[in-house]
Amino acid sequence: MRKEYEEVYRELQQHLDRQPVCYPATQSGVEIRILKRLFTLEEAQLATHLSYKPRSVQQIYETVKESGMSLPDMENMLDGMMKKGVARLIERGGTRYFCNWPFILGMWEAQVDKLTPEFIAEFEEYTSDLAFGVEFLTRGFSQMRTIPIEQSIPFDRHVTTYDHVTQIINGSDGPFVIIECICRKFAAMKGKSCQKTSRLEVCMVLGDWAKNYIESGTGREISKAEALEIIRQNEADGLVLQPSNTQDVEFICSCCSCCCMMLGAHKMMPKPVDFWITNHYAAIDSDNCTGCGDCVERCQVNAISIDESLGIAGINLDRCIGCGVCVPSCSMEAIRLIKKEKEAVPPVDLESLHDSIMAKRMGDAG
Repeated sequence: MRKEYEEVYRELQQHLDRQPVCYPATQSGVEIRILKRLFTLEEAQLATHLSYKPRSVQQIYETVKESGMSLPDMENMLDGMMKKGVARLIERGGTRYFCNWPFILGMWEAQVDKLTPEFIAEFEEYTSDLAFGVEFLTRGFSQMRTIPIEQSIPFDRHVTTYDHVTQIINGSDGPFVIIECICRKFAAMKGKSCQKTSRLEVCMVLGDWAKNYIESGTGREISKAEALEIIRQNEADGLVLQPSNTQDVEFICSCCSCCCMMLGAHKMMPKPVDFWITNHYAAIDSDNCTGCGDCVERCQVNAISIDESLGIAGINLDRCIGCGVCVPSCSMEAIRLIKKEKEAVPPVDLESLHDSIMAKRMGDAG
């Protein structure tokens, strides 16, 4: 017997909430309205047969076939869900695997070409809810990390490949897709202009994630040379580089605190570095600093201030995320990045990252 309409979407919400990156319920029920916007009833039922771990089409079908759906119909539906950005496709050795996307980072970012005032209102209502905020800020293992801009790295300093944006791009087999920053587009649709750049096409997806976007027609495919040039422009504009928290990088966001939800949340916390993944921090050379304040203006997270009594800049290490955006702004070369003694080594790939998040969740629950 066909399940009741509301029951199907509630089951999907509960299913997604059991994945590594949760999708908590709210008192208002806005999370269900969002799911209805993203999934048809049949897609919602099928999505509960997926997991954050990739499963082959045949493996998924073994759990679905009792419903009477044929294998070709199921695969066509999965393809449609991938093109809508609500399921992820991975191909390995000629075998196709599908898995659930988290709402953030995943489904929401794939809707960059489908934003409406109504959708924006629902998103704001959901992300401002206490249940979402608690989960988002206290999951204990970030999906993103911050790496230094290239201009902040001295030529004689070794920086691990996964912390060096040029090496990340040069080491990737591609493809590369550039997309509009959904945070910046979201802000623009609300009448707020970005204070750092007028460009929307600043965020990048690579590898498997890019292949999904190419299939769905989201963003535009670019060459490796174009990818490097866009990153250089982003750095010149003072944007913070935030790739996936994986060694096999699948996206590189270029963020500003006036639009980005992550950096915006950072600015509101008293000790945000406790929730941040970064391997560097900024330091001031007091002998060279003139207290001009250029670095204060450049910093996106309120980590720098001028000590009026000393007449020099100071770094709040509870706030500094080691992005290096402040370094090239200093004409006196009085700021440098220092690598932390204990290096945060990211998981190998997205599945390993989600395994780590899930293990942390289970540990907290225990």
